[in-house]
Amino acid sequence: MPDNINDILKKSMIPEKEQALPGRSTPLSISGINVVNNEPFVRTPKENESEVILGMGCFWGAERKFWNTPGVIVTSVGYAGGFTENPTYEEVCSGQTGHSEVVQVVFDTSKITLEGVLKVFWENHDPTQGMKQGNDIGSQYRSVIYAKSDQDLQVAQSSKEAFQKELIASGHGMITTEIEPLDVYYFAEEYHQQYLHKNPNGYCGLNGTGVSCPIGLAR
Repeated sequence: MPDNINDILKKSMIPEKEQALPGRSTPLSISGINVVNNEPFVRTPKENESEVILGMGCFWGAERKFWNTPGVIVTSVGYAGGFTENPTYEEVCSGQTGHSEVVQVVFDTSKITLEGVLKVFWENHDPTQGMKQGNDIGSQYRSVIYAKSDQDLQVAQSSKEAFQKELIASGHGMITTEIEPLDVYYFAEEYHQQYLHKNPNGYCGLNGTGVSCPIGLAR
C-alpha cells in the first residue's frame, strides 16, 4: 500500500505521455509457454481463435479465473494502456507508466463467444471503482478492455451497457471501465506468468459485485 496520501494520489493518476517513464527497447525475457497447459501464449491466433486484453485489478487472480474458463485456450499476463515501452513490474507499480495490469485471453470461438468471456470479466471484479480494485490502489488496477477490432469494441460496449443496467438495479454505481482499441500489449516478467499455479497460496484479491451479467452464453 502507498505510504501516504500523496503517494496514493500520484499512483492513481495516469501521467501525460511526456511525463511517463521511458522504458526500454528490449522486451522482457520470457519463455512464452503457459505452464498450466503448455500452450504457447506468444502466438498468432488461428482461424478459430480470438483474443482480448482485460484488466480487473491484480492480474494474478484474474489470469487464473480465465485459464479455468471453458473455451479459453491460453492466457498470459502483462501491461497495456500506457506509454512506457517494455515496462517492468516495479515501473508499472510506480504509477508512472500509464499501464494497467492485464490478462491476455486467447479463446476458441467455436466454444465460447467474446460475450461469454466478457461475462466472466464483468462478474468477477467491481468495474465501478475507478483507479483501484478492493484494497489495491493505483492506476494499474483500473478496469479495462482492450480489443483488436471495431466489432469487438462494439461487443464490449454493448456488454457494458447491459451490465450497467443490472448494477444500477442492484444499487451499485456507474462503470468506470476503460474500453479502447489495443495499442501494444507487453508481456510481464516470467515469475508473474501463471503466478497462482506456481504459488497456490499466493495473494488473490479478485472479488465481484455479486451481480449476474445478462450476456454471453457459450455456443
